[in-house]
Amino acid sequence: EVLLGESGGGLVQPGDSLRNTCTASGFPFSNSRMYWVRRTTGKGHAWLASIDPTGRKTEDADSVKGRFTTSSDNAQNTLYLKLRSLQIEDTATYYCQYSVQLYGNQSDYRGQGTQVTVSS
Repeated sequence: EVLLGESGGGLVQPGDSLRNTCTASGFPFSNSRMYWVRRTTGKGHAWLASIDPTGRKTEDADSVKGRFTTSSDNAQNTLYLKLRSLQIEDTATYYCQYSVQLYGNQSDYRGQGTQVTVSS
């Protein structure tokens, strides 16, 4: 069973930093591309970043480029998202995501999410 668990969110002020953590089990984490997405009220999941299985190559959405950094620890099956220079618009529930193609269909797995609230 694929299990993902996010933690690290909280209530912060604009300009502050946080680090979100995602622990994973039930699939070959070290062979998988992983993603961070976030969801705001009334909207769908927006892609933020991805990291390749080696952990050496990342891609970021323009909205977070230069502010958010994704990393991973394959030995610990753990994914990280460092959030810097947080803005009010970054308020959202943050999820790590594992996606798998099976019989031509994509299945996305996420945990329960961690809430980040940026407020002055």
